[in-house]
Parts: sequence; structure tokens; C-alpha cells
Amino acid sequence: MLKLIKEFKKKDFMLIFISVLLILFQVWLDLKLPDYMTEITRLVQTEGTKISKVLTQGGYMLLCAGGSLLAAFAVGYLVSYVSATFSKRTRKSLFEKVQSFSMEEMKKFRTSSLITRTTNDITNIQMFIAMGLQMLIKSPITAVWAILKILGKGWEWSLATFIAVIVLLIVIISLMVIVLPRFKIVQKLIDNINGLTRENLNGIRVIRAFNAEKYQEDKFEEGNDVLTKTQTFNQKVMSIMSPCMYLIMNFLTLSIYTIGVSLINGAGMFDRLDIFSNMVVFSSYAMQVLMSFLMLAMIFIMYPRASVSASRIREVIDTEEKIKDGNFKNDTKVYGEIEFKNVSFKYPDADEYILENISFKAKKGDTLAIIGSTGSGKSTIVNLIMRFYDVTDGEILVDGVNIKDYNLESLHEKLGYVPQRAVMFDGSVNYNIGYGKNNVPEKQIKKAAKVAQATEFIENMPEKYEANIAAGGTNISGGQKQRVAIARAIAKNPEIFVFDDSFSALDYKTDYVLRKELKENIKEATSIIVAQRIGTIINADTIVVLDKGKTVGIGKHKDLLKKCKVYKEIALSQLSKEELSK
Repeated sequence: MLKLIKEFKKKDFMLIFISVLLILFQVWLDLKLPDYMTEITRLVQTEGTKISKVLTQGGYMLLCAGGSLLAAFAVGYLVSYVSATFSKRTRKSLFEKVQSFSMEEMKKFRTSSLITRTTNDITNIQMFIAMGLQMLIKSPITAVWAILKILGKGWEWSLATFIAVIVLLIVIISLMVIVLPRFKIVQKLIDNINGLTRENLNGIRVIRAFNAEKYQEDKFEEGNDVLTKTQTFNQKVMSIMSPCMYLIMNFLTLSIYTIGVSLINGAGMFDRLDIFSNMVVFSSYAMQVLMSFLMLAMIFIMYPRASVSASRIREVIDTEEKIKDGNFKNDTKVYGEIEFKNVSFKYPDADEYILENISFKAKKGDTLAIIGSTGSGKSTIVNLIMRFYDVTDGEILVDGVNIKDYNLESLHEKLGYVPQRAVMFDGSVNYNIGYGKNNVPEKQIKKAAKVAQATEFIENMPEKYEANIAAGGTNISGGQKQRVAIARAIAKNPEIFVFDDSFSALDYKTDYVLRKELKENIKEATSIIVAQRIGTIINADTIVVLDKGKTVGIGKHKDLLKKCKVYKEIALSQLSKEELSK
């Protein structure tokens, strides 16, 4: 928690300092009220007192109450501003940190957990700061000031107040011991609910296709019941606080007046008025002391939950990125060249290598294809090119420079990536094709759509290029999403295209025409194509054949048919000997 508090800016500390001054002023006004009440009590019991004197004291009380109200309003605004801006900065830092994560860090945190940390956890801290700043400053000041005011007013009353405070603290500590362990698991239960909801929404088609609605409902109900029972238990236990508080306060008031009656009965005629006045003022100050301890207790109740949330946020922010940003941003001597030099890779904490000793090179304008059976490491090569992971051994060069030396933004500027599963964002067709670039010319977007064979279905949409695509592309087909994703990469106009099995959702005719258009329109760019279909890569300049993470063949289609057994098996599983011989 303290690490997050250190993120406060100078302006925040200045506003907190102003809040402290205002709280001091507010406490002073609040503690002046019993003094005026005492004076009014004395005036009422004094013969010959004019009503104007009583009204004057009453006016002072109203001024104190009004000033306290204005000070409280100002403090509330200032601490709310501090907590809100702190929340804004923390949420931004958290989001930027997640943006910098590689695939390795992303696997450490579930998506649902990151959502909870960015929303619910930060809200917990914001509430603690907003309320805690006021209570933490006001409570001790009020308590100390009120105690100083009642010193010497009567040891009997002081003893009653001390006993009431002790009883209140015992109740609060007992409640904390019971509730706090459950507070700590609530956030994880919320993570679980978010994860179940996300799973249900993402898999809605499969769930319906397999008539698994009841299974999903039961699964969600189980997680929801655990959260509900935990929260309900917490609320039931904490609800004891309010009646206990009022019981103790009323008991203290009754004790003070009972003691006061006893003292008045045993006092002389001239001392009774002073004892009565002291009793009235002591009663008011005792309530202030009790409320101060109650507010401090509330802070201690809020703190553990906020502390858990702060730890969860710091866990993300303090996570060290394994992919370090390089410094290279300069122009290179070569253009559109990519080379793997003895690259080996294994996932963190894994024993076996996914890729072993992979070497190949593609020059400007070349089309290099990668093919292999499922699990051979094809998509892993794409992840390494994009620096979603770093190689374990060897090196990858882009334009003659090790990709580890590149500034990540500069590296990604050279690459046009089309993932295996097309990602669509909520926005227009123009927005999705020109994604990541500001003010992409309409002519360039339309040309990219034409090359990607997306023009026909886009033109058939009512609003054409301004037509909305839903998040995840739920309102268009898989093939249409794939073509928009390919158009997005083309519109970027990169040096190197990286297609990760991006043609699998297309029919054979569209696949053929699209590749033909790509060859004609991006002659200067290099293409890396990961594919399952032989037909997609048959005309590639170089084909790399993988098997169990190792290179078992490199060459052109016809050469591999003769020399590479694995390639020939894949080819014959898809095409006949007559088709392959053409």
C-alpha cells in the first residue's frame, strides 16, 4: 500500500496539506459547540438573563456549525479529487504495464484477473484514500483535542468514557478477526466470476451447439454462491457494528447522566450549576471521543481490503518484462530481409525445446513459406519474429540487425502481422483496416481491401466502408474477418508480411486470387507465410518444412517432393499425384 502512496504527486501533497488545515479548522469549530452549549445552559439557569444573550450564543453555534459544514464540503472535494486523480494515474500505469507484457507475462495473469485489478481493486483503493484521508487525519485530532477539553471535569465521567472506548475496541477487533480472512479471498472470488462470465460470452456458440446451457449455469451458480455466501457473511458480521455502536454510545450517555445526578445530589447549592454544566459539555465531548475511535476503527476495517487490492496491483506493476526494449531506431543498409541463425526455443520453465537449430533466410521481395504437422513449431516461429517471446539460443536478424536490439515500435513498424485468428475491433471498416495509423488515406484503404478480396462484401454493406464491425467481428463471417485483417496489414505497407495460417478461413478460389494480387501489388515486400495447405505455398520462393521443432527440408516445392519425405506426405494427404505433378 505504501508503495502506491509514494506515487502521489507534489500537487496531491499540497492538497492533502490544505485538507489537514481545513480539518483542524473543522475540529476546532465542532469542539467549540459544547462550550457555547454550556454557556447557554448557564445563562438559562441564571436569573435575570436576557433572551438576547441566549440568542447570541445560539448564533455562534449556528456559525460554528455552518463553518464546519463548509470546511467538510471543501475537504470532501479535495480528498475526492486526490483519490480520483490517483486512481486515474494508477489505472493508466496498470494498463500501460499490461500493454508492455510479452506472452510469457500474460500467461501469468488471467484476463479476468487483470480486469478485476484494473476496475474493482483500484476502486477499493480509491474509496480507502477518499475516506481514509479524512478519517485518519480527523479522528486522532478530534480524540486528543476532546480529551484535553474534558480533563479535570470529573474522574468518574472519564472512567466511564474509558470503559466505553475499551468495549468499543474489543467489539471492533473481534469483528475484524472474524471478517478479515474472508475479505482477503473476496477479490479472488470476483476474479473467478469475471472469468466464468467471460468464458460464457466467448463460448456462447459452442455452449448452445452442445446444449450445455445448464452445465454453464450450474458452473456459474457454484462460483456465484461461494462469493455470495462470503459477502453475505461479511455483511452480516459487520452489521453488528451499528447496533453495538449505538448501544455503547447510549450506555455512555446514560452513565454520564447517572453519575452527574449522583454528583449533583451530593453537591452544595452553589456547586450544582457548575456540575450540571460540566455534565452537559462532558457528554458532548465524550461522544466526540467515541466517534473518533469508531472512525479510526473503520479505517482499520477498510485497510485490509484496500491493502489486498494494492498488493494485487503492485504484483502486476512490479512484474519485470522479459522482453526488453532495444534502442536501435536507425535506417538499415538492407531492406525487407529476415534471417534465422541457429535459433532454438523452449518455453519458460519447460524442459524440452519447441524449436531446435532453425536457420533460414528470406531476402527483399521473397516469399518464404513454413509448413509442418500440428505442433511442429510453425506459430512459434511467428511469435519469435514478432518478439512475443525471445529466442533461447541463436538470433533473428531483420535487415541485418538482431531484433533484440530494435526499439519494439521500430521493429513492429517494419512488420505487417496477420494472426491465425483474426481480431476485429469495435468500429467502422475504415477504422479496422487503418487500425493503428492516423489519417490513412481512403484511397489506400480501398486499395488494401481490393488486394485482400474484401471489396465485394464491403460494398454490399449498407454503409460500405463506414459500416460498423462489432467487437470480435461477431457480425461478419470468419472469411470476411480474415480478409479485413489481411487488408489491415496491407494498408500498413510494411517491409515484411507475416501471415500466421491466415488463409485457412478462405475458400480455395479466394485464396488463389488473393495470393496472386499480393504478389502483384507488394513486390517490394517480403512475405513469411505459415500455412497448412500445400496449395497456398506451392509457388513460394523458399519452403521450410518443420517436424517436431526441427528443420527437415528447405527448398522449392518440386525439390521438396523429391527430397523431403515429410513434405511429400503432407502434399499427398491434400492433393493427388496428378495435381502435384502439374
